[in-house]
Amino acid sequence: MRRIMIIGAGGIGSHLITFLDRIGIYDITVFDDDKVEEKNLTYQNFSEAHIGMKKVDVFANAKSEPYQVLVAKQLTGYDLVVCCVDNLSTRRLVYSQGFGDDANLKWLDLRAQARNAALISYKIDPNLMDTLLAGADGSFSCQGSEWTGDAEQINCMHIAIAGVASQWIQRWFHNNDDVIDKMVMNI
Repeated sequence: MRRIMIIGAGGIGSHLITFLDRIGIYDITVFDDDKVEEKNLTYQNFSEAHIGMKKVDVFANAKSEPYQVLVAKQLTGYDLVVCCVDNLSTRRLVYSQGFGDDANLKWLDLRAQARNAALISYKIDPNLMDTLLAGADGSFSCQGSEWTGDAEQINCMHIAIAGVASQWIQRWFHNNDDVIDKMVMNI
């Protein structure tokens, strides 16, 4: 079985974990220290029965780690690390593991914000790192900063990028090295 670490079980991660788990060929470990809140129900892959539970405990077939990923040592032992968090400090830690065939670990960074989404892999040109990691260290939402919580304003790019990532992972693990280094989607 291929070992995958997924960092973040929120907007993107909760959908990605479900997709990969259904395939049934991956050993998935999920790191997230958040609990399911009512506000998560409109766009994350949780139900009312999950409110108050640690997000990682919702995914029965995945190994759960109710912690943040803070140091490089936590990233070791996985065939692929997938970053689905909403902060740049964790992304910086993942990116610091290197690029291309010489990377210390193979990684995938998934992002969504309102009407936009991005997939960035360890295969990307390292000269783009400063641009990709620019910005404030604070959080940002899959729904964008202008979202008021109104269900009519829900954006679904986080689901789209989770689906794209599932396909990327399937191709990458099955010796199809023709996977892209990056993808940006805008609606």
